[in-house]
Amino acid sequence: MKANMGSVDRMLRIVLAAVVAVLYFTQVISGMLGIVLMIVAGIFLLTSFIGFCPLYLPFGINTCKKKR
Repeated sequence: MKANMGSVDRMLRIVLAAVVAVLYFTQVISGMLGIVLMIVAGIFLLTSFIGFCPLYLPFGINTCKKKR
């Protein structure tokens, strides 16, 4: 697995996951929507920590800075 996520992309995913977690635990979002959003937030956290997003591969997206 070659990293395909840049630092801005990773930080954005962490912030979004934190926002979803806060909204879920303060019961602003709940029910099935809350569960689905928490699963997506968990995936965002996982992919941001490993620096690789499998959905970027088929689309050829790479947000890492190019090494010269």
